[in-house]
Amino acid sequence: MMKRPTSPEQHAHRARPGLALLMAACLAGLPVAAHASDDDCFARAGAYQGVNPTILRAIAWFESKGNPDAVHRNADGSIDVGQTQINSVHFSELRRYGVPPSALKDACVNIYVAAWMVKQKMIRYGNTWQAIGAYHSETPTLRDQYARSIHGVLVSWGMAK
Repeated sequence: MMKRPTSPEQHAHRARPGLALLMAACLAGLPVAAHASDDDCFARAGAYQGVNPTILRAIAWFESKGNPDAVHRNADGSIDVGQTQINSVHFSELRRYGVPPSALKDACVNIYVAAWMVKQKMIRYGNTWQAIGAYHSETPTLRDQYARSIHGVLVSWGMAK
């Protein structure tokens, strides 16, 4: 039986190789991603990373209205890709785990990467709105504004007050 991590650092160390294995499976077309509905991907990615799939859905809705083909060019020259709008600042790290930027156009890969990114923020901030906001930015004002936006999506869906 595998021992559960006892610290955020141990969990982060364990989570990083997990992304590589998961992305390899996704890119190889194994059942994790192949032909799975977006709902399946949100549920599976959330379960895999321990992230609420409704939060992942809200991020995708806020970022792109769930459009897996969405690409946004930012004023700073970076780009955001896919329904969860993964920013190009993360491309080099994702490449190290075998995830090329082109893979982010696959809806399921995009969702799994977003779940992994949210989990990294949860390791740092705990299961908090700060973690959700940090998905967008570590800058406190931008982080908090983003968290309020995601909360607003949940309110509009009748899932929060």
